[in-house]
Amino acid sequence: MNRSRIRHVGSKWSKTKVILRDRALRPYVPETRRINAASLQAMLNRYRMVYVKPVSGMHGKGVMRVARTGAGGYVCRWGSSGSRYRGFRPLYEAIRKRTRGRPYLVQRGIRLLTVRGKLFDIRVMVQKPPGRKWKATGIIGRLARPGRVVTNYHSGGKPTDVRTLLRGYAKPARIDVLMRTMAAVSRRAAAALNRGYPGVNMVGADIGLDRSLKPWIIELNTSPDPYLFRFLKDKRVSRRVLRYARMLKRI
Repeated sequence: MNRSRIRHVGSKWSKTKVILRDRALRPYVPETRRINAASLQAMLNRYRMVYVKPVSGMHGKGVMRVARTGAGGYVCRWGSSGSRYRGFRPLYEAIRKRTRGRPYLVQRGIRLLTVRGKLFDIRVMVQKPPGRKWKATGIIGRLARPGRVVTNYHSGGKPTDVRTLLRGYAKPARIDVLMRTMAAVSRRAAAALNRGYPGVNMVGADIGLDRSLKPWIIELNTSPDPYLFRFLKDKRVSRRVLRYARMLKRI
């Protein structure tokens, strides 16, 4: 298929490989590999916590969080459920049963910030009007439901103002800097993806912040929901995002 006509890139693996071509983005991309027993064990040994996710999938479906515990044990969580395993082999066999032979990835786990024990990440909407540069048109936080390992709205995540989520971690001036940084990283990631797939003109960048407030590109969504931004009090943001979305849909 002609890549210049592709607007939706479903493969997380393909998107990761494309943006890694930009050296400036590499420090923001968590290590990601195709899953097998060796790659999963190596990643768990290196990072102690990883995410296992389908190569193709949306709304956080099929995502698992796996972590090492003491005495050679492991815990695997998905949705609001989870199980413990006494060794790597039973863990890997359980994951194989859940993946049912579908292609999956293992990604370095970023220990996301929390509010009242609930994880959150940031969605940055980046859009490219015809003949113009990529523009960060909206930014919103996503607060996971209690006990959930994903923040997606369709998995019960609550859209929340970014400043509200970050006020317990940084002063307003630092939050301003963080928001500009996340917007800049997201624009660069969208531009890198567009170089590989010239038909892509709208990207929802999912950005995770670790405990040092470093941004990480968790995932790039090429079919982002523009209506997510309607939950913001500032309706100018949602109007701008929707205006661009309608324009780009007609192209």
